[in-house]
Amino acid sequence: MINTKAIIKVIGNLLLLETMMLLISTGVSAYYHDAALMSLLITAGITGITGLLMSLYSRKRTLAFTRRDGYIMVTCSWLAFALFGMLPFYINGHIPSVTNAFFEAMSGITSTGATILDNIDEMPRGLLFWRSITQWFGGLGIIIFTIALLPFLGVNGLQMFAAEVSGPTHNKVTPRIGITARWIWCIYVGITALLFVLLLLGGIGGFDSICHALTAAGTGGFSTHQESIAYYHSPYIEYVIIVFMFISGMNYSLLILFVSGRFRRALKDSELKWYTGTVAITVITFSVVLWISQGIEGEDAIRNSLFQVVSLQTSTGFSTCDYMTWPAALWGLLLLVMLVGACAGSTSGGLKCIRVLVLFKVMMNEFKHILHPNAILPVRMDKQVAPPTLLSTVMAFCFIYFIIIFGSSIFLSSIGIDFMEAIGCSISALGNMGPALGSYGPSGTWNMMPDAGKWLMSFLMLLGRLEVFTVILLFTPNFWKRN
Repeated sequence: MINTKAIIKVIGNLLLLETMMLLISTGVSAYYHDAALMSLLITAGITGITGLLMSLYSRKRTLAFTRRDGYIMVTCSWLAFALFGMLPFYINGHIPSVTNAFFEAMSGITSTGATILDNIDEMPRGLLFWRSITQWFGGLGIIIFTIALLPFLGVNGLQMFAAEVSGPTHNKVTPRIGITARWIWCIYVGITALLFVLLLLGGIGGFDSICHALTAAGTGGFSTHQESIAYYHSPYIEYVIIVFMFISGMNYSLLILFVSGRFRRALKDSELKWYTGTVAITVITFSVVLWISQGIEGEDAIRNSLFQVVSLQTSTGFSTCDYMTWPAALWGLLLLVMLVGACAGSTSGGLKCIRVLVLFKVMMNEFKHILHPNAILPVRMDKQVAPPTLLSTVMAFCFIYFIIIFGSSIFLSSIGIDFMEAIGCSISALGNMGPALGSYGPSGTWNMMPDAGKWLMSFLMLLGRLEVFTVILLFTPNFWKRN
């Protein structure tokens, strides 16, 4: 039986947390005396009252959670955050369309970075900060942030952690999930704070520094300028952000190992090697092609390639140039980079390197089986045999992932979008990337997309952020059957 009141109570408490985020944004708006103050205050009031009523409604209900409750709670939490998160844009009038406001809010809370805004530089700073803080909060996940607090409400945090972090991840590096979450939270805050200081040293100002630190740490990609990072024309800023995007694309279990001094164990990780290797090979390929085809030489070619590759592979979505002006052959490689993504257990999107590595090893084993049909050849990950359940889960996930991309591309094409652009948009939305191809690339916005496409892309953002299975399970009849 589904514990409805318990789910309502937890979502209510999360809405109170969103109210705190809105009040912080209200403070920013008041400090700069901009036009977003009233819209943020009204939204904070609506969100706070709703969250309080939901908490009080189920205050006497015991919070005995099952895994099924966890899946429902996670999906409903993301939807609730997006629904209330759209209100500042809509009430303020900068995004007068419900469809566009919801799209922008969902893009923020899922740390996608796709935007419908054509006039970012003219936005009130309160709204710009709200966009940034939603990506910071959504990047690592609502559940990761609250998992250390939920036990005080009587909730089993493991159910929520399992619901959001589906798929292959590393073993816990601490014995208790709550302690692991606190480690992750501290590292996340530390990355954000350090990046903020380094950006300040680059001379881009306090407001821009904090906004870009929030969105880079969350691998979100929302910027305070329409030109994104290209606005600053600063190699220093670009290199700093490259480093932190790459770090944010790493598995947080590995970051805990690095912080705790267990470097040797972390460096042996096969997914980290795959992640580093794919970035290096792709950057070298791009640099050589840009040098030969466009005459971009030396450091410029390497920096441009490195920034765009790391930005897309980590699903951050910042840009320093329009890669649609590059040779068409590189567009396919960029799509491949967007598909693969960075590491599992990070703030990034995409298939994740660990799944691609598993598929690669399964493929190599099949070749060996052809030559040696009687041999027993288990798939090994970091010298450990991967269980058959993991292999089947990875293959099922990848199959569903590609089916969703194909189906979404067909739908977008049917409503008038170029097929290549449709594929790029589908991969970008499902992988939480932000920029896509063609008119939806780094120099364009998603404003021109028909409303039906925006609702579909919003759904894909949610699917990708919650790793597909979490949401799709809710649409299966067996999920709702009583045990």
